[in-house]
Amino acid sequence: MPNLDEFLEQVRGEIEQVDREKRELGLLVEQSKAEVDRLTQRHATVTNQLKQLQQHFDTMPRADIKQTYDAALDTQQRLFTMRGNLEKMQSEQVNLDKYGKTLQDVLDVVGHFSPEASDAGSGGPAKLGGSEAEPIVIRIIDAQEAERQRMSKAMHDGPAQSLTNFVLQAEIVQRLFDHNPEQARIELQNLKTTATATFQRVREFIMELRPMMLDDLGLVPTVRRYVKAFEEKSGIPAALTTTGREERFEPHREVMAFRAIQELLTNIRDHSQATQVRVTVDVDERRVKAMTEDNGKGFDVEAAIAQQENRHIGLRTLKERAELLGGHLSIESSAGHGTKAVVEIPLSNVLF
Repeated sequence: MPNLDEFLEQVRGEIEQVDREKRELGLLVEQSKAEVDRLTQRHATVTNQLKQLQQHFDTMPRADIKQTYDAALDTQQRLFTMRGNLEKMQSEQVNLDKYGKTLQDVLDVVGHFSPEASDAGSGGPAKLGGSEAEPIVIRIIDAQEAERQRMSKAMHDGPAQSLTNFVLQAEIVQRLFDHNPEQARIELQNLKTTATATFQRVREFIMELRPMMLDDLGLVPTVRRYVKAFEEKSGIPAALTTTGREERFEPHREVMAFRAIQELLTNIRDHSQATQVRVTVDVDERRVKAMTEDNGKGFDVEAAIAQQENRHIGLRTLKERAELLGGHLSIESSAGHGTKAVVEIPLSNVLF
């Protein structure tokens, strides 16, 4: 186990690596956007050609029909693939940005635990020794890596698998054009339906990773949308109550509050067997308070948070993150009586 100074040096090196990867990925994203724009224009042209072909289908030479449909399939496949690659890279950008910000937060917070910070007369956090600080940081990073693994598996089992199926379906359609154009058109429609469904799953995947509207509109509107999506996907009725003010506040505190609600709702969905959920968000000039209540089977709170290797490890990490920001997490639960969880985070600055 490295000492605290060695650990901080590793974090600094990781931040530099993340910055390099972000720059490289940014260039790839710009190149991919340009290619998507080009293919979109090409797709529009081919679509117009298909419309003209349909109007004169009975009189068009078979070779021209095949050539037009081949061009359409090739353009659609290339455009869909490039869009998928672009969305994946944009998701990676979000992940890297989030990871880099978290590493910087770790560096800012844990830096106060170093001997230099202690010698400089820093109070409060400097009273904690390296042996106390390092396990917290390590668990936070481990939790992040576990989340990355989960997302990677979700991407592999969902959109990536669907893209493979699209290629196979496209090859089937291409072969059908030679002897059964009508069936080929039916298969094309099926392919379009499947693509639409997959695109929706990708949007949901991006929402799980990092809702764009959190940056654009703030916490309360994002929670409204997320709770509605949670209800639709899980089938668990979820009621949301918002009170207080809807001013924007510091981005890392908005993210922390949203992630808290996300983690609590995920636990409810996966473990509680609840049939009803209630979410409350209250914001005033001093703090943001988020609460979830469910009528599920409940659990032993102390045992869940105390144990590191169990399904509730996210609660322990959530508790530690809230405390790093000067807040706290409280959970009331018992077997057969549901669960009530409250996260409070102090607000040091309201932006607007």
